[in-house]
Amino acid sequence: MKTLVIIPSRLSATRLPGKPLLKINGLSMISHVFKKAQDANIGEVIVAAEDQEIVDDVKKNGGEAIITSNSHQTGTDRIYEVIKKLNRNDIELVMNLQGDEPLINREDIRNLKKQMTNSGYDLGTLASKIDHAEILKSQDIVKVITDESLDLSEFPLALEFLRKSEKNIKNIYHHLGVYCYHLETLKRFVSLKQSSSEIKNRLEQLRALDNNININVALAKSSSIGVDTKEDYVAIKKIMEYKS
Repeated sequence: MKTLVIIPSRLSATRLPGKPLLKINGLSMISHVFKKAQDANIGEVIVAAEDQEIVDDVKKNGGEAIITSNSHQTGTDRIYEVIKKLNRNDIELVMNLQGDEPLINREDIRNLKKQMTNSGYDLGTLASKIDHAEILKSQDIVKVITDESLDLSEFPLALEFLRKSEKNIKNIYHHLGVYCYHLETLKRFVSLKQSSSEIKNRLEQLRALDNNININVALAKSSSIGVDTKEDYVAIKKIMEYKS
C-alpha cells in the first residue's frame, strides 16, 4: 500500500521549547527522526512544521518539510493540512511519527505498516512490553490495554488508554505515539470534535475510541523514549553519543 510518513513538529513545546532543533551528534533531533523514518523505507517522508526554522533545518539535512498553520490543536490536524496541500490521490496509508523520539526502531515502523497492509484495519499503533513497575505509575508514560496479548504476529484491539495504573492489569502495555491511518479514517478523525475524555486525559487517541473508530495495536520490540524535558534530552543524548 502506498504510504506517506508525516512527522509533525513545532518549536513551542511548553516543557522544552525549541526541542526539535536540539543537537545530538551534530544533527537536530527532528532530522534524526526524519532519517530513521527514511531508513525504514516504507514510503515518502515529510516533516509538517509549524516553524520556518524547522523547515530550513530539515531541508539543509537532505529532508523534505512543509510549513503548516500555527493554530492546530493537535499533531493529527497538522498532518491532515499537509495531506490537503499535497492533494495526492495515490496515498492509502498515512503514518504519524513523533518528532521527539529519535530512538524509534525502524523494524517497529516496518511491522506496523505490514500489520496495517495485511489486516485492512482502520487505524493502528504500537506498544511495547512493560518491564518496570515505575512505568505503570508514571503519568508521563501512556499505557494501553488490549483485548488479547501482544506478540509480533498478532494485531489486537485497544480497549483503553490510560496515564496511570496502580497494578499490573492483564494485557497492559507501554503505548508508543505512532499511528498509521487509512486515509479515509484520517479524514473522519479530523472532522470530529475533541471528546471530553480526550481533553481531560490529554490523549488524542481517545477521540477515536469515543467515536467508535477501532485502534489495533502492534508489538514494538523496544520502548522508544520521548523527549519532554531537559533531563530526557540529556539522557537520550548520552545514549546516542555512546552508540555512535
